[in-house]
Amino acid sequence: CRDDAKLRSMTDLNGTWSLAAWRRIAGDGSVSYPLGADARGLLVYTENGRMTVQIAASNRPVLASDDPLGGDAAARAAAYSSYLAYFGTYEVQGQEVVHNIDGSLFPNWSGVKQVRPFTTEFDQLVLRTPPMSLAGGTTVINELAWKRDKS
Repeated sequence: CRDDAKLRSMTDLNGTWSLAAWRRIAGDGSVSYPLGADARGLLVYTENGRMTVQIAASNRPVLASDDPLGGDAAARAAAYSSYLAYFGTYEVQGQEVVHNIDGSLFPNWSGVKQVRPFTTEFDQLVLRTPPMSLAGGTTVINELAWKRDKS
């Protein structure tokens, strides 16, 4: 049996969300935008516990091939490096949402759990990653701000 707070949190998340900003905040307070300040994205949480997320850099170049698995490998790698996508199930545990990832464009995430502290206020949702180390020793937190789609 789920408690009322957990049900309220799951209800708060259900629906579709458009990306407002993906900010990467370094330990020194500097902010960068991994896919650009104008990246676009969609996050969906369903009532039955499924989820999916897609985030793309704006103005991605078109590939010279109509085959998504063919053509120039370097061009495909560059294109796919400007896109993030995964799907799976989710559950709310207090003020954290757990994404149980079934499949991901980044194969290292397939089959793993990602825990994200979250806050909701009105029609805004903010997810944060735990601190992570990047190449070069920089520690960052990714903060993804979403706005509820009302259509």
